[in-house]
Parts: sequence; structure tokens; C-alpha cells
Amino acid sequence: MLNALKSLTVSTLLWLIAILIILIFAVYWLKFKPVPVMAHTVAKGDFHAEVTGTGALEARVKTTISPRIQERLVNVLVDQGDTVKIGQLLAQLDDAELKQQVAVAEASLSAARATVKKVRTDEARARAVLKQTQLQQRRLADLVSQKAASQEELDKAIENLRLAEADLKRSLSTIEEAQSLTLSAKQNLKLRQEQLTFIELRSPYDGLVIRRDRNPGDVVVPGGSILQLIATSEIWISAWVDETAMASLRVGQPAKVVFRSEPERQYPGEIVRLGRETDRETREFVVDVHVEQLPHNWAVGQRAEVSIKAEGQTGVIVIPQQFLLWQEGKPGVFLNNHNKAHWRSIVLGLYGADAVEVKQGLSVGEQIVQPSEGQSKLLQDSQAVVVR
Repeated sequence: MLNALKSLTVSTLLWLIAILIILIFAVYWLKFKPVPVMAHTVAKGDFHAEVTGTGALEARVKTTISPRIQERLVNVLVDQGDTVKIGQLLAQLDDAELKQQVAVAEASLSAARATVKKVRTDEARARAVLKQTQLQQRRLADLVSQKAASQEELDKAIENLRLAEADLKRSLSTIEEAQSLTLSAKQNLKLRQEQLTFIELRSPYDGLVIRRDRNPGDVVVPGGSILQLIATSEIWISAWVDETAMASLRVGQPAKVVFRSEPERQYPGEIVRLGRETDRETREFVVDVHVEQLPHNWAVGQRAEVSIKAEGQTGVIVIPQQFLLWQEGKPGVFLNNHNKAHWRSIVLGLYGADAVEVKQGLSVGEQIVQPSEGQSKLLQDSQAVVVR
């Protein structure tokens, strides 16, 4: 019994020793064993930044074809995807009511012109009466001076003269009023005729119909979209680019465009316009890139990646992008300090295709490291490393 107990105690002790050795080995493996790393020695050199941005295919000129009056839509002559020419008839509205309004306006103008003729006739009669009363008043005035007529007859003649003058003034006033009504009727007719032209909606330029929003029978209102039209003469990618690249970009710089629908192909282009306002949250601004050739199938609004070769710089610190790491949203690298990795934050400049400019945080001659290929273990601050 005693021998069995001693045998069990020795066996347990051996197991405990074995477990302790495994734990020590595991701690060493995880904490102290050097991690194989790749190294890069920091140096200065020439650098050509490559500015990248994500954007969408947009037309410089885009128009909503909408009516200027509320009316029923009777015909839509084009559809989505159709190309159109300037002045081409696109849609028609019901013109029955407008034609009636034109007819009413024409009748009102005719009545006004007839009224003018009538009052001019009244004017002629009033002038004749006035002339007759003037002659009669002069004749009576001569007779009174010769004592051949009474003063009462002369007073009556003067009164008739004043009445004739008043009738002429009233006729002239009526003529002026009739002429004003005629002018108003002319303007109203012109307005109704102009409104009648609103029933035809025509293309303002050569372009492409990208959307159809209404069908015959719909009642459309001013500002309501019937068709969406773009001018195909100028289509570009409006890409959002980080504001740090602003100083290195110029109109005319070459660019490459990769549409997400064709990720394996690059389309050449160039900068045609730089935005003058930066988004206050993302700190990005818009760069418009003209594409020399569009894909066979394209759509306004489709996404694309833009890369622009910016102006070159000399004598700047540049590191491969593969050595750039991020911690808590801040960029940095691991330095090799006596075979131990130490984290250091850096300030970045421009990005290139596979390299990045470092403005602050690194000096020439320092060595930065990252885990070798195939290493799943991440570096930690003060981690032992071995360069391979």
C-alpha cells in the first residue's frame, strides 16, 4: 500500500513537471522567441505620388424634361436609351383646352378692333357736330353785334358748342379705352398662342435619354419629370480625392480609370476640372476626370476607381506601403532596435502606387520591419525579431 502511494506520487510529480515544461516552452514561443521579419532601410529618393479616388460616371449637362403647364400627357415619343437630336420632339400634351383659349382670345381681339372702329365713327360725328356748332356760334355772335339776334340765342349757341366739345372729348376718351382693350386682347392672344407651344416638349441639345418617368394618360405638373436627358458631348468621372493631394494636381494630368463592372481593364483619361470646395467631414474634394473611351455598356452613376500620376518630388523619405501599419486609426511602423520591434507613429504625405511618403517620424538609416511572408503572428511592441 505504501509502495503504491509512493509510486503514484512520483508519477504525479513527473506529470506536473512535464506540464510546467510545456507551459514554459509555450510562453517562450509566444513571447520571447524571435519573429522572422523582413526589413527595409529608410532612405531618401525620388517619388511620384499616385493619387487615388473613388467616384461615379456623371454627365456635365443633365436636364429634366418637364412641362411648363399642368396638362394631360398624350404622347411620349422616346424611351430610355434613345439618342436624340437638338429640337427633336420628345413628348406632347393635350392641346384641346389651349386651342379653345386661343380661339376665345382671337374673338376678344376681333371684338376690341370692332369697338375701335365704332368709336372712331362716333368721333367723326362728334367732330362734325362741333364744327357745326362753332359756325352757328360765330354767326350768332355777328348777328348780336349787329342787333339782329338776341343775346339769349347767342347763349344757347355757346351752350351747344360746349356740349359738342364735351361729346368730342368723350369720344376721344372712348377711343383711347378701346385701343387699350385692343392692346390687352393682342397680348392675351400672344400669351395663349405661346402657351399652345408648351404642349410640345423638344430636346434642348443632342443627348441621350437615361430615364423615362411618365406615360401617356398621366397628368403632369410644372417641374414634374417626364424624361431625364444628358448631353453625351462631355461625360466624366467625378472622383473624391483626399485634400492632401490638392497641391500636386493640375488640369491635364493623365489618369487611369477602372470601372467596377470591368475591374481587369484600365481606361485612359485626364483631369478636366478640379473642385474648389472640400467636404468638411471627409476632407475630400472632387476631381473630374474625362474618360477617352467608355465601356460598351455604361450607365450614369456607375462606380469607378481613379488613379492619377501626380507631380514628382525629389529628396523625400519614402517607404513601401507593405511596411505601413495602423493602430487606433493612426499610421506608424515597427522599428528594429537591437533586434526588438518598437512601434513609432509617423506623419504621412502623398501615396504612390506601392509606396508612401513619410513627412515626419523617420530618419535616414533607420530600419523598419514587418513579419515575413507566411507568418501569421503579428508584431507587438518590444517583440524580439530576427531579420531574414
